[in-house]
Amino acid sequence: MTTILGLSGSLRRASFNTGLLRAAHEKAPEGVQIVIGDISGVPLYNGDEEAAHGTPPAVATLNRQLAQADGLLLVTPEYNNGIPGVFKNAIDWMSRGEGLALFAGKPVAVIGASPGGFGTTQAQTHWWPVLRTLKTLPWWEGRLMVSRARGLFDADGTLTDDKTREQLAEFVAGFAASLRKDKP
Repeated sequence: MTTILGLSGSLRRASFNTGLLRAAHEKAPEGVQIVIGDISGVPLYNGDEEAAHGTPPAVATLNRQLAQADGLLLVTPEYNNGIPGVFKNAIDWMSRGEGLALFAGKPVAVIGASPGGFGTTQAQTHWWPVLRTLKTLPWWEGRLMVSRARGLFDADGTLTDDKTREQLAEFVAGFAASLRKDKP
């Protein structure tokens, strides 16, 4: 079984990106499991709090999930042409201390959905320096930027557009196939 940890960078209940992640989970090919992680319980990073209390439980859970995963799928919104602060904060927490080693050599793919016309081009591009610093292995062979998302998702954030669901299935299958090639 190939396992991918999927993280949505949005906290909104009917988020397009959380819906995109749920659809990726549904469209995962046979033999591939996408575990949906939850960043909503991750507090703002504060070094004093870390020194006093250690790793927060929500971060410890995400790190366990990352340790067990063959790959990482970041599903990123784009806020003001960049990475959402809440998402970057979660990754920053996860990479503290021993968590940093969990990212080294981990294959990573980035996708996203936006109501705008350019998808999440800027946010996806902004993730690469962060992921390079964490020594991940970016998957360069696929790119998925879902634009004009309001017409592709229902009011609950469920991806309803068949063409986009098919593109997502192809993307997930390609990323998963690259992970299987890397397994001993």
